[in-house]
Amino acid sequence: MKRRKIWAGLSTAVLVAAPAVSQASFTPTQALPQIEAKADQPLLHLAQHQGHGAAAPAATSGGEGDEGGAGAAQLPPALHLYRGIEMIRGHLLVGGELIEAGRWADALPHFLHPEEEIYASIRDDLKTFSIAPFQVALKSLSQTVKAKNKEAYARARAAIEERLAAAEMAVKAKEENGTYFVLETALEVLQQAADEYAEAVEKGRIANVIEYQDARGFVMEVDRLVGTVMPAATAKNADAAKAVQASLADLKAVFPSVTPPKQAVKDSSEFLSTIAKFELQLGNLR
Repeated sequence: MKRRKIWAGLSTAVLVAAPAVSQASFTPTQALPQIEAKADQPLLHLAQHQGHGAAAPAATSGGEGDEGGAGAAQLPPALHLYRGIEMIRGHLLVGGELIEAGRWADALPHFLHPEEEIYASIRDDLKTFSIAPFQVALKSLSQTVKAKNKEAYARARAAIEERLAAAEMAVKAKEENGTYFVLETALEVLQQAADEYAEAVEKGRIANVIEYQDARGFVMEVDRLVGTVMPAATAKNADAAKAVQASLADLKAVFPSVTPPKQAVKDSSEFLSTIAKFELQLGNLR
């Protein structure tokens, strides 16, 4: 997982830009040169509490291969599991886009990543929530993609979608505040999207196509997920819900198509800033 720098002034700048934010509990940080963060740590939490606790651990190499996230393992089991499910969905979403375009070879990594990078990290959580394992279903799906078998792929995809929907239902059923829980999960997935996007962009250009597509899949899945609770969120706070939707629209615009533009629409810091705007609204939707 790639480490990146978040300027200490980010939170203050976002406060000015974001509408409908309760600022009573927010204490701007003093101007320090910079702080370092990982994508699995809340941006504003880091900006507010930098210096309070141990330094961030050294970065792991390779970026790819750590979507389970060592930091994410510290999340509550329900949030950790729901995050993993939505990240799997994000991979399948972008992989499905590539298959629809007839690009089976390009799609294959996105069907391998769920089993190779995410499933092991949520296996124990599945047991905790008495959810049947589905690793075999993931492997079967990736094999149909490898074989470029469209009919078998459709059957396997439908089967895994059914398993994921059942897992979502089992986790969310135990949450008293389902709307806020979904939004928390969305933020966690967006933070992973930021990490993938940082890996994708180099000197203002998209240098890593797979990472760009991973980030796209995560953002598009978050947009779908947030849409499932938007009526309830709007009923709680219409202005905050509208601002959340605006942040997501801004993030989606970074990915005009599954094939990346040569020039990045946003740099990594701008991408993080937009996620911070999303995060700032969550307190108003609790």
